[in-house]
Amino acid sequence: MARMHSRKKGKSGSKKPVKLVKPSWSRYSESEIETLVLKISKSGKTPSQIGIVLRDSYGVPDIKLMTNKSITQILKENKILPHLPEDIVALIKKQIALKKHLEVNKHDFTAKRGMQLTESKINRLAKYYKSSKKLPSDWKYDREKAELLIS
Repeated sequence: MARMHSRKKGKSGSKKPVKLVKPSWSRYSESEIETLVLKISKSGKTPSQIGIVLRDSYGVPDIKLMTNKSITQILKENKILPHLPEDIVALIKKQIALKKHLEVNKHDFTAKRGMQLTESKINRLAKYYKSSKKLPSDWKYDREKAELLIS
């Protein structure tokens, strides 16, 4: 897939192996994996970080294959899911960092362009999440109040 804001080709990503059978070597049951997800989420990790911790530390190959639910579904059932999706939060954090950088370096036009591109990505994602009902329809991104959204 091509890059969004440049004329370059994209990097090819790795694909998960297509397996529909739970591995026999896995030592955790469905309920144990769900309790691990809840335990790790209480330490402030995002769903993707939870998946990485479960893969690297606990040896769980694929949460969706093992539990028939995604990490976000497990968090949603237990009412722990944050009100903003994690990809929009990452973009907002990037935009806040760029804003702080531009306060010190006023003539950094490359960073200014990066900030514009980041803000357009945030607005595009917000439009998608509003249509899929993951964000309220009256939600609007405001650059000045961005730090309040994250905290």
